[in-house]
Amino acid sequence: MNASLPHGELREHGAPHPDDATRLSGLTFMLGGEPYAIGIDHVREIVEYTGVTAVPMMPPVIRGIINLRGTVVPVVDLAARLGKSSQPPTRRTCIVIVELDDEQERHPMGLVVDSVLAVRQWLPSEREPAPGFGLNLPVDLVVGMCKADAGFVIWLDTAQILAHAELSALIERHATLPRAA
Repeated sequence: MNASLPHGELREHGAPHPDDATRLSGLTFMLGGEPYAIGIDHVREIVEYTGVTAVPMMPPVIRGIINLRGTVVPVVDLAARLGKSSQPPTRRTCIVIVELDDEQERHPMGLVVDSVLAVRQWLPSEREPAPGFGLNLPVDLVVGMCKADAGFVIWLDTAQILAHAELSALIERHATLPRAA
Protein backbone atom coordinates (compact mmCIF):
# COMPACT_ATOMS: atom_id res chain seq x y z
CA MET A 1 0.00 0.00 0.00
CA ASN A 2 1.07 3.58 -0.59
CA ALA A 3 0.52 4.73 2.98
CA SER A 4 4.14 3.90 3.81
CA LEU A 5 5.65 6.08 1.07
CA PRO A 6 7.80 8.93 2.39
CA HIS A 7 6.55 12.44 1.74
CA GLY A 8 7.44 13.76 -1.71
CA GLU A 9 7.46 10.40 -3.50
CA LEU A 10 4.91 9.88 -6.22
CA ARG A 11 1.85 7.97 -5.27
CA GLU A 12 -0.19 5.65 -7.46
CA HIS A 13 -0.86 7.08 -10.95
CA GLY A 14 1.78 9.80 -10.47
CA ALA A 15 -0.24 11.95 -8.07
CA PRO A 16 1.91 13.95 -5.61
CA HIS A 17 1.36 13.68 -1.89
CA PRO A 18 -1.23 16.27 -0.77
CA ASP A 19 1.26 17.88 1.65
CA ASP A 20 3.81 18.63 -1.13
CA ALA A 21 2.20 21.98 -2.04
CA THR A 22 2.49 23.28 1.51
CA ARG A 23 6.09 22.24 2.19
CA LEU A 24 8.59 24.90 3.24
CA SER A 25 11.79 24.79 1.15
CA GLY A 26 14.91 26.23 2.67
CA LEU A 27 18.62 26.39 1.92
CA THR A 28 20.46 25.09 4.98
CA PHE A 29 23.95 26.25 5.87
CA MET A 30 26.36 26.43 8.78
CA LEU A 31 27.38 29.62 10.50
CA GLY A 32 29.55 29.58 13.62
CA GLY A 33 28.95 25.86 14.11
CA GLU A 34 25.15 26.19 14.08
CA PRO A 35 22.69 25.19 11.31
CA TYR A 36 20.52 27.90 9.74
CA ALA A 37 18.07 28.10 6.85
CA ILE A 38 16.63 30.77 4.57
CA GLY A 39 13.69 30.44 2.20
CA ILE A 40 14.79 29.08 -1.16
CA ASP A 41 12.52 31.58 -2.93
CA HIS A 42 15.06 34.35 -2.16
CA VAL A 43 18.15 32.36 -3.24
CA ARG A 44 19.46 33.04 -6.74
CA GLU A 45 22.70 31.05 -6.62
CA ILE A 46 25.66 30.00 -4.50
CA VAL A 47 29.18 31.07 -5.45
CA GLU A 48 32.58 30.05 -4.18
CA TYR A 49 34.18 32.51 -1.80
CA THR A 50 37.26 33.79 -3.60
CA GLY A 51 37.50 37.03 -1.69
CA VAL A 52 35.69 40.33 -1.78
CA THR A 53 36.80 43.85 -2.54
CA ALA A 54 36.65 46.00 0.58
CA VAL A 55 34.81 49.29 0.24
CA PRO A 56 35.99 52.18 2.46
CA MET A 57 33.64 53.60 5.09
CA MET A 58 31.21 50.68 5.04
CA PRO A 59 29.73 49.35 8.27
CA PRO A 60 31.33 46.16 9.67
CA VAL A 61 28.44 43.99 8.48
CA ILE A 62 29.37 44.80 4.87
CA ARG A 63 32.38 42.74 3.92
CA GLY A 64 32.70 44.40 0.53
CA ILE A 65 31.60 43.79 -3.05
CA ILE A 66 32.08 41.15 -5.71
CA ASN A 67 31.80 41.25 -9.48
CA LEU A 68 29.20 38.66 -10.43
CA ARG A 69 29.23 38.41 -14.22
CA GLY A 70 29.51 42.17 -14.62
CA THR A 71 27.17 43.15 -11.78
CA VAL A 72 28.45 44.76 -8.58
CA VAL A 73 27.03 42.76 -5.68
CA PRO A 74 27.39 43.92 -2.05
CA VAL A 75 28.40 41.13 0.33
CA VAL A 76 27.06 40.97 3.90
CA ASP A 77 28.97 39.20 6.65
CA LEU A 78 26.00 37.20 7.95
CA ALA A 79 27.73 36.27 11.20
CA ALA A 80 28.40 39.95 11.97
CA ARG A 81 24.81 40.82 10.99
CA LEU A 82 23.57 38.28 13.52
CA GLY A 83 25.88 39.68 16.22
CA LYS A 84 28.23 36.69 16.14
CA SER A 85 31.96 36.58 15.54
CA SER A 86 33.04 35.98 11.94
CA GLN A 87 35.13 32.96 11.07
CA PRO A 88 38.10 33.21 8.71
CA PRO A 89 37.22 31.93 5.23
CA THR A 90 37.94 28.27 4.46
CA ARG A 91 37.60 26.09 1.36
CA ARG A 92 33.94 25.54 2.27
CA THR A 93 33.06 29.22 2.75
CA CYS A 94 30.42 30.33 0.23
CA ILE A 95 28.54 33.43 -0.78
CA VAL A 96 24.80 32.84 -1.08
CA ILE A 97 23.39 35.30 -3.60
CA VAL A 98 19.90 36.37 -2.61
CA GLU A 99 17.58 38.82 -4.30
CA LEU A 100 15.47 41.46 -2.64
CA ASP A 101 12.46 43.00 -4.30
CA ASP A 102 11.49 46.62 -4.19
CA GLU A 103 8.86 48.42 -6.23
CA GLN A 104 11.06 48.80 -9.32
CA GLU A 105 13.51 45.88 -9.46
CA ARG A 106 15.32 43.03 -7.75
CA HIS A 107 18.58 43.73 -5.94
CA PRO A 108 21.20 40.98 -5.57
CA MET A 109 23.05 40.74 -2.25
CA GLY A 110 25.62 38.22 -1.08
CA LEU A 111 25.58 36.50 2.31
CA VAL A 112 28.83 34.95 3.53
CA VAL A 113 28.22 31.56 5.20
CA ASP A 114 30.71 29.03 6.59
CA SER A 115 29.36 26.20 4.41
CA VAL A 116 26.23 25.24 2.50
CA LEU A 117 24.55 22.00 3.53
CA ALA A 118 21.52 21.28 1.31
CA VAL A 119 18.06 22.33 0.24
CA ARG A 120 15.57 20.79 2.68
CA GLN A 121 11.83 20.68 2.90
CA TRP A 122 9.67 20.78 5.99
CA LEU A 123 5.97 20.53 6.57
CA PRO A 124 4.56 23.66 8.16
CA SER A 125 3.91 21.61 11.31
CA GLU A 126 7.68 20.97 11.57
CA ARG A 127 8.45 24.68 12.04
CA GLU A 128 8.00 26.01 15.55
CA PRO A 129 7.81 29.70 16.44
CA ALA A 130 11.08 31.21 17.60
CA PRO A 131 11.42 31.30 21.37
CA GLY A 132 11.43 34.77 22.85
CA PHE A 133 14.73 34.10 24.64
CA GLY A 134 17.84 31.93 24.52
CA LEU A 135 18.71 32.32 20.84
CA ASN A 136 21.29 35.11 21.21
CA LEU A 137 19.76 36.58 18.03
CA PRO A 138 17.44 39.51 17.48
CA VAL A 139 13.97 37.90 17.47
CA ASP A 140 12.83 39.93 14.45
CA LEU A 141 15.48 38.16 12.31
CA VAL A 142 14.14 34.66 13.06
CA VAL A 143 11.07 33.17 11.40
CA GLY A 144 11.12 29.99 13.44
CA MET A 145 12.86 26.76 14.32
CA CYS A 146 12.63 23.74 12.02
CA LYS A 147 12.95 20.25 13.40
CA ALA A 148 16.05 18.43 12.22
CA ASP A 149 17.65 15.07 12.93
CA ALA A 150 19.69 16.15 15.93
CA GLY A 151 17.80 19.23 17.04
CA PHE A 152 16.66 22.36 15.25
CA VAL A 153 17.62 24.55 12.32
CA ILE A 154 17.14 28.30 12.84
CA TRP A 155 15.05 29.68 9.95
CA LEU A 156 16.09 33.28 9.26
CA ASP A 157 13.95 36.04 7.76
CA THR A 158 15.99 37.11 4.71
CA ALA A 159 14.05 40.32 4.18
CA GLN A 160 14.58 41.40 7.80
CA ILE A 161 18.27 40.53 7.73
CA LEU A 162 18.76 42.73 4.71
CA ALA A 163 16.27 45.46 5.72
CA HIS A 164 18.68 46.94 8.27
CA ALA A 165 19.01 50.73 7.75
CA GLU A 166 22.70 50.45 6.82
CA LEU A 167 21.91 47.78 4.26
CA SER A 168 19.03 49.75 2.79
CA ALA A 169 21.36 52.73 2.32
CA LEU A 170 23.89 50.42 0.66
CA ILE A 171 21.23 49.11 -1.73
CA GLU A 172 20.36 52.68 -2.69
CA ARG A 173 24.04 53.48 -3.26
CA HIS A 174 24.47 50.18 -5.15
CA ALA A 175 21.58 51.07 -7.48
CA THR A 176 23.43 54.24 -8.51
CA LEU A 177 26.77 52.51 -9.23
CA PRO A 178 27.66 52.21 -12.90
CA ARG A 179 27.36 48.64 -14.17
CA ALA A 180 30.55 46.92 -15.31
CA ALA A 181 30.70 46.24 -19.01
